[in-house]
Amino acid sequence: MVVLATWRNPDAVELCASSLVHCAHSIRVARRGLHHCRWLRWLVPRTLTAVSGVTEHIVSGDGSLLLCNPAIDGVQAAWLDPQFWGERARPVAVGGRGGASFVDADIGELVLRQYLRGGFMARIAHRSYVFTGFSRCRSLREFRLLQRLRELGLPVPEPVAALAERSGLFTCRAAILLRRIPGALPLPSSPALHEPQLWQRVGAQLAAFHAAGLDHVDLNCDNVLHAPDGIWLIDFDRCRLRPPARRWQRANLERLQRSVVKRCGELSAQQRESLWAQLLRGYQAACE
Repeated sequence: MVVLATWRNPDAVELCASSLVHCAHSIRVARRGLHHCRWLRWLVPRTLTAVSGVTEHIVSGDGSLLLCNPAIDGVQAAWLDPQFWGERARPVAVGGRGGASFVDADIGELVLRQYLRGGFMARIAHRSYVFTGFSRCRSLREFRLLQRLRELGLPVPEPVAALAERSGLFTCRAAILLRRIPGALPLPSSPALHEPQLWQRVGAQLAAFHAAGLDHVDLNCDNVLHAPDGIWLIDFDRCRLRPPARRWQRANLERLQRSVVKRCGELSAQQRESLWAQLLRGYQAACE
């Protein structure tokens, strides 16, 4: 009855129409605001909850995010700065683009790695990357990947902390801190480099990583370590877990083979060919 009475009154109809237009405008404004909030939400630092009790997430007031290993006490953001350690930090001599240091810490030997650009972009912004959200930051992603690989029982370094540090509205810097693997040497530096058994073990270990779905996009000799307790892989920047497939697995192995030719200069072409065959033998045996 009220509706009928309203439509019989022209003034009421005009008022009702005006109200509807105003409401529609308010809805459009609200929707635009919601869209912008969704777009801007990655700019706002947030305190995140722990992931399955494995990590602790801390957001500082300057817009930085630090991931800590809860099994290690006293971790702080300053640990991700080489200057904090002074003479206790010394540069890693081989591999990568620089930016990695061995650290003699109270909790043991660590490896501190800052994420650096290569190529032409290194001349413009050596350490800064475009910030597209904490969830996509390379140091934080590598930290979480290492956690997962360790849960799977694979030989990778234990992550201590990872930092994503805002360096501007649209840029950030990143670093990761890891436990150093005792007695580990890069494959080219191994005293057992000429031994077929070593290459078979490398192949078998690579097969285990591939079976778990690890796509190591930078698989080279310096990222394969020979330690007293076995073969380890390091440097998982931009790596990921994915469904096993021959195409990307073959690409990993081909990249490693090119690195063997480049880095294992003390081996003759015939030795490289023979030892690489041993690696493939170990790989295939582990896949059966």
